[in-house]
Amino acid sequence: MYRINEDEFKEKYILMVPAMLDAHFPLLKYALFSKNYHPQFLDCEEGITDIGLKHVHNDMCYPSVLNIGQFISALRSCPYDLSRVKLLMPSAGDACRGSNYVSALKKAVEIEGMDDKVKVLTLNAVGIDPDNQLVFSLPMLVKALYALLYGDILMLLVNQVRPYEKNKGEADEFWQKWIEKISEYLKKDRFVKLLSIKSNFEKMCADFEAIEKTGEKKERIGLVGELYIKYCHLGNRNVVKFIEEQGFETHTNGFTWYMLYYMDSHLLNEYKGIARPFIRLGFNILNSMQKTMIKTMRKHGFYSLDVFSDFKKEVNKYVNQGYIIADGWLIGGEITAHILHDCKKVLAMQPFGCMPNHTCGRGMYPHLSRLFPEGRIVSVDFDSSSSEVTIFNRVKMLLDFNV
Repeated sequence: MYRINEDEFKEKYILMVPAMLDAHFPLLKYALFSKNYHPQFLDCEEGITDIGLKHVHNDMCYPSVLNIGQFISALRSCPYDLSRVKLLMPSAGDACRGSNYVSALKKAVEIEGMDDKVKVLTLNAVGIDPDNQLVFSLPMLVKALYALLYGDILMLLVNQVRPYEKNKGEADEFWQKWIEKISEYLKKDRFVKLLSIKSNFEKMCADFEAIEKTGEKKERIGLVGELYIKYCHLGNRNVVKFIEEQGFETHTNGFTWYMLYYMDSHLLNEYKGIARPFIRLGFNILNSMQKTMIKTMRKHGFYSLDVFSDFKKEVNKYVNQGYIIADGWLIGGEITAHILHDCKKVLAMQPFGCMPNHTCGRGMYPHLSRLFPEGRIVSVDFDSSSSEVTIFNRVKMLLDFNV
């Protein structure tokens, strides 16, 4: 069994990973540790947009600018021997321009004159650049699965408690407490047991339920859209903090819904041979574990959309599920489910010029607005040239609307 020690860099390579999933990466990093790789999740922020624009054509989407800007910033100040550094670029691998991030990053590293030392790896399930693909072992996959589930429930809980806490900062303290506790668990155990996750779900919900609250009821705002903009504060300009400061609660649906969507709509269509039954098995296991998480949350009075299998059936009559490019029909599905479950205001976020989101996402907003006149959908684009004033004015337009 591989022993993880974050303080000792005894592994062969330093694996740099760009910011993306704020709520999940503090745990997901433990799935990437191996005899070869010591992951470093990047947190540099200053000047990364300008650095990215010097290496990426401004016609590329905003997440690629931020990712590559963050990589180059980290390499310029890297304290390690660059021959020990590898860069990991996750890719969805479909028609989204995210499939081009790997070649764009390689070009940026070449511009910096580091391509003779620094190598670019990719993490994808569809065979992009197979000679430089990070290979996951079964223990790594199991840890990644549990890290995503724990990340989901902690994100859902803290976002529902923080706006109401009597003692400011207590919800974030509980979040940090559980991150540290689960981190120790993931460091030590090669395989995480199902019974332990059920028990931890229960304890987490009980902890957050016990936090002393003000008793007021604030309006809930649903956040949907492209993955990076949806889950990373760099991409959405800290929109959760802004909305909470205006006196509202936010709800960002968990990442496991995207994972199940991707497995259901992409991988089960992509793989027809011997891999297909294993993908179906993985889907069923994750769907079942997600169901346990939701059941536990609701038992303690917390809000969640339905388990993916039920969620898909519920929204099917409102959203064409043939849209499977990038985030595809999932965006419209989450909007629909929020409005149906009494979250009437939805902020739909995408990078400016992101064609999958403008087609599958924004293209559905007028249709859904006509279907659900009781709801309100406001779309906002995020880009390197967008000012915070412009972005937050559109957010305010949603917040101030009476439904």
